[in-house]
Amino acid sequence: MGRSKRSTPIPGLSFSWKRALGISQARQKFARTTGIPTTKQGLERKVGKTILGLLFGKH
Repeated sequence: MGRSKRSTPIPGLSFSWKRALGISQARQKFARTTGIPTTKQGLERKVGKTILGLLFGKH
């Protein structure tokens, strides 16, 4: 078996082109400003919470 491919030779050190270009920060700022999550998991959580709130109501 061969070695697994690593992005960098140093364990724990990685490079993200999205972070380097500021895309991650822009997404976070958008999400905080609008209240709309930009991740799949965040959106599913928000939709689920909304549906449950409509079904059971808040007392």
